[in-house]
Amino acid sequence: MNKLKNYSLRVGGFMISILTLTVTNLGSTVAQQVKDATPDWSFNATIIEACSCPMFCQCNFNSAKPAAHGGHGSHGAAVEYFCRFNRAFKVNKGSFGATKLDGVKFWMSGDLGGDFSTDQMDWAVLTFEPSVTKDQRDAIVAILRHIYPVKWNSFTVATDALMEWRATRDRAEARLGGGKTAELLLNKAEGMTDEPIIIKNLKYDGASHNDGYILMPSEVETYKAGDKAFGFKGTSGFMITIDMTSKDVKK
Repeated sequence: MNKLKNYSLRVGGFMISILTLTVTNLGSTVAQQVKDATPDWSFNATIIEACSCPMFCQCNFNSAKPAAHGGHGSHGAAVEYFCRFNRAFKVNKGSFGATKLDGVKFWMSGDLGGDFSTDQMDWAVLTFEPSVTKDQRDAIVAILRHIYPVKWNSFTVATDALMEWRATRDRAEARLGGGKTAELLLNKAEGMTDEPIIIKNLKYDGASHNDGYILMPSEVETYKAGDKAFGFKGTSGFMITIDMTSKDVKK
C-alpha cells in the first residue's frame, strides 16, 4: 500500500512543509503491470511435421531421449541421439490483441538434441513468408514460447522465404523457398480401412488442445540451409491441428 506523510521543518526562520510518499509492494505492482501488458491471444493452426525418428516419434511420449541413430562415417562410430525436425504451420484462425493472424504461414526447423531431461533443446530456426507483418511476427514468436515451453541453445530467425502448404486426407506437402531451403512430403499411413490413422488423447508439446495426430510417414524430410542441413526418408510424420489461448496459459 502507498502512504502519504506530511512533515514540517523550520529552516532559516521559515516553516517548510515536506510531503513524502512511502511506496510498498512496488515489485509486485510492476510485475502485475507487465503481466497486464500482454494482450489476450488465440491460436488455431494446422502443422505438417516430420522428424528423423522412426514412426511414430517416441519424443511425443515424454521420452527422456529421442531415437538412437547409427554413427555416421567410419565403421564402429558412436551411436547418436537426435530428433531433427521440420514443422510447416498454417494459422487457421488467430489473434494477438488487435493483430489478426488468420492465414499466416511460417516454418520451423531444428534439432531437439539428445537429452530432454532438463527441457534444454539444441537449435531451431524460424522462417516467415515475406507477407507476414512485424506485428504478426512478434505475435507468433510470443505464442510459440507457450506452444514449445523449452529452452534452446540457439533460436534464430532466418531470412524470409516463400512457402508452399498443401494438405489432403491422403497427402501433405510443404516447401520452403521452392524446396531449396526445406521440404516435407508425407503420405497417409495404411490402416485397417481407407480412413486415416489418428492418435487421440495425446498432448502436443505445450498446446492445450489438439484434434489428434494424423499419422503420415515421410516420403521426404529435408532442411538444406547452412552447416546444419539434414535429410531423411521414411521417418516419422504427421499432421495435427492445435488450439490454444492466453486463458489456457493463465490456468
